[in-house]
Amino acid sequence: MNSRVILIVHGEPNSTFTEILLKYFKYLKKKNKNKIVFIGCKKLFQKQMKELNYKFKLNEIKNIDDTVLSSINIINVDYKFKKTFSKIKSSSNRYIEKCFDLAIKLIKSHKLNKLINGPVSKTHFLKKKFPGITEYVGNKTNSKEQVMLIYNKKIAVSPLTTHIPLKNVNKYIKKEKIINNVKIINNFYKTKLKKFPKIALLGLNPHCETIDKISEENAEIIPAIKYMIKNKIKVEGPFPADTFFLEKNLKKFDVVIGMYHDQVLTPIKTLFNFDAINVTLGLPFTKVTPDHGPNQEMIGKNKSDPSSIFLAIDFLNKIK
Repeated sequence: MNSRVILIVHGEPNSTFTEILLKYFKYLKKKNKNKIVFIGCKKLFQKQMKELNYKFKLNEIKNIDDTVLSSINIINVDYKFKKTFSKIKSSSNRYIEKCFDLAIKLIKSHKLNKLINGPVSKTHFLKKKFPGITEYVGNKTNSKEQVMLIYNKKIAVSPLTTHIPLKNVNKYIKKEKIINNVKIINNFYKTKLKKFPKIALLGLNPHCETIDKISEENAEIIPAIKYMIKNKIKVEGPFPADTFFLEKNLKKFDVVIGMYHDQVLTPIKTLFNFDAINVTLGLPFTKVTPDHGPNQEMIGKNKSDPSSIFLAIDFLNKIK
């Protein structure tokens, strides 16, 4: 594995991602320890860089072996555009896909294991074919199970179900899925972060109670917890979601697994704002996405918070 190279896929070209990357590169110029390879349109990157008032030397390469530590290495992917910054349209879809395809090809051919991707528009790019970019990359790599981990050094959260309608969530709350997700997270912490994590599981129903005949807590979540405890995994729960995210509870755990997307993403974004990253587990490599969307409203204004890209690159530098 070549752990000294971090691939960065441009993602949606009309987003604030170029801006936050440039803010990281400004820091990188002073304290450079990484080989960064940006996969995207060189001409567009240069124009956006100029409009945002940054000046960096780009090292255009054809092969990973030609990377230079002191420069921004870029592998060009052609993209036809009229304006430096524009509204998000489906016309960028083929460009985004070509960037991802090239990144996955390079990962396979050069045994790379670290990828950062810029945000994409679920409406325009994914077009309801995939719930999110997690599942899109999983499909591209023929990966069976992907787990979304929103990571902050103080606490990480993971939704058992990702971008699915709330009315369908209970159908996916199954003992086997809970066990599988916890095992993937537990293994990642042990092998990559050298830590035996303490994991909390939230319930699905308010106060972990229901007047219905079927209780997901009793039928699926509690049996999963009992199984994992027997197998020496440090897991506790189920906890009521409404009171869990208090400081006294967060201090006890490394990871909180919720039953649906907003049950855990809303609290962590409220607590840490952009100081978090989206890590996709279950792929042949570690994929990290800064925890923000294209942010069309802020594009070209040079006012976006770059915290998440700093955390993303620093996180990848700490793991093998």
